[in-house]
Amino acid sequence: MNASDTPATDLFSDFLEHIEKERGMSAHTVTGYRHDIGSFVGFLNRNNPKPVTGQDLEAVHPRRVRSWLAERREDGADAAATLARALSALRAFYRWLDVAHGLENAKLLAMSGPKLKSRLPRPTSEEDTANLIALAGDMQEEPWLGARDTALLTLIYAGGLRISEALSLTGDLTPAPAELRILGKRNKVRIIPLMDVARNAMDAYAKLCPYKMGAETPFFFAVRGGPMRPRAAQALMQQLRGALGLPESATPHALRHAFASHLLAHGGDLRSIQALMGHASPSTTQVYLGVEDARLTRAHKLAHPRA
Repeated sequence: MNASDTPATDLFSDFLEHIEKERGMSAHTVTGYRHDIGSFVGFLNRNNPKPVTGQDLEAVHPRRVRSWLAERREDGADAAATLARALSALRAFYRWLDVAHGLENAKLLAMSGPKLKSRLPRPTSEEDTANLIALAGDMQEEPWLGARDTALLTLIYAGGLRISEALSLTGDLTPAPAELRILGKRNKVRIIPLMDVARNAMDAYAKLCPYKMGAETPFFFAVRGGPMRPRAAQALMQQLRGALGLPESATPHALRHAFASHLLAHGGDLRSIQALMGHASPSTTQVYLGVEDARLTRAHKLAHPRA
């Protein structure tokens, strides 16, 4: 069937298969695209007397896209970042329609999204990070769980890991190696050198863990023997920040931000930090320069006698 006559829902399904199988996008990204683009295709079908086709997609006017965004805002998606993400997903779909099927819509691709406020990462300070890790071992009644939580937070901070990356580690990392091979976003592999403090924490936990570890088991176990889930790590950080009086921004991901920010503050170069963080673009890593500039500005205002 000619793409112009193909139902939009079929083209949408083909696009999802393309980004998942051919481009290797993460399940989280595919789910976001499915939700956002699916919302748009559904919007078009609701407002069309017959099922929308590729030809209809090619002819969509930006006014209809703005109407869709307005409808989403009325439904509660009022955050500019949410709407900007939805428009970005839609543009990705239309770029694929152009390349794969010659269905071109230049006006839609030229649309600009809502203006976003610049948001800097919010890492925990060096003192707060040390306190979080130190307290983690005392929040559990079972010693092995305290050792697990200490090892997890130490590893995230010492290696700049995403929580999903840390929890995906397998039980064959005993004794802890000198380097970790991490499979990150878009299946990109990076090598993380492990400091002694992280290796010691991992070995201490492995020694106390009551469950047998191996290549087919998780490294971080839940209480009942299954894999530890991200929600458990988030709940741990919620307890810790409550005990220490830290803001809600003190999350597991804030420790990853702290890794990059503290390396930069102590003379690390951007290229090395980019590689350790697994960032595809240097511009992603450069946001930590803004964090450091903001910290220096605050310090200047507090300490300078004429401030």
